[in-house]
Amino acid sequence: MVYAIVKAGGHQEKVSVGSIIVVDRMEGEAGDKVQLEPIMLVDGETVTTAADGISAKVTAEIVKDELGPKISIVKYKNKTGYRKRMGHRQKLTRLKITEIA
Repeated sequence: MVYAIVKAGGHQEKVSVGSIIVVDRMEGEAGDKVQLEPIMLVDGETVTTAADGISAKVTAEIVKDELGPKISIVKYKNKTGYRKRMGHRQKLTRLKITEIA
């Protein structure tokens, strides 16, 4: 089995061909191809790291852009009447791994 550890959107993800990952928002439209930076490549018993020099490329296709779950932020200070409510939804991109070569 061939899989790779790639750096995508500030995180490291374990991917193989056909897997779907969710990363921080990337530039591009749905259907565009993007290249991900491999850190480690495992091909059966052979393990290659970035320090050894990986010649493989990991190609992914953008499936869609989406938003993460809503996070509520509440600030409160005692005895002063200060209350503040905010919310946040992280912008994400869903990727499908199409090729490791």
